[in-house]
Amino acid sequence: MESQTQNRIYEELDGGAATAGGGADLGRLQNVPVELAVEIGRTRMTIGDALALGIGSVVTVGRLAGDPVDLLVNGRVIARGEVVAIEEELGLRITEIAAPVVEAPPPPPEIDEAGNPEPGNAGADPDQEVMTA
Repeated sequence: MESQTQNRIYEELDGGAATAGGGADLGRLQNVPVELAVEIGRTRMTIGDALALGIGSVVTVGRLAGDPVDLLVNGRVIARGEVVAIEEELGLRITEIAAPVVEAPPPPPEIDEAGNPEPGNAGADPDQEVMTA
């Protein structure tokens, strides 16, 4: 089950192409180290408030008990889940995979009313004569 889920995630990140059937091979990236962090929450306070913290102090982090926590890879949220205790260690049970971030392609060059690209933009006809005054 876990292997099927992992393969589905790889296929989604790979643009839908299966690694065996072509496209980018994500297998080459499997040994690249990344920083994985579970973020329970954040807060802001003054330096004075931070210096006043001591044993037994409670810092609220802007989340309610039971709210999902974020799983980050290199500072980007990739999933959300719930904190679980396994024997004496804490873990994260993933309940939601974040949608991949897709960057928009650059806009096409601007074209004036006569159908000619603006000066300096790609798409100008190199064989067209340039008239100077």
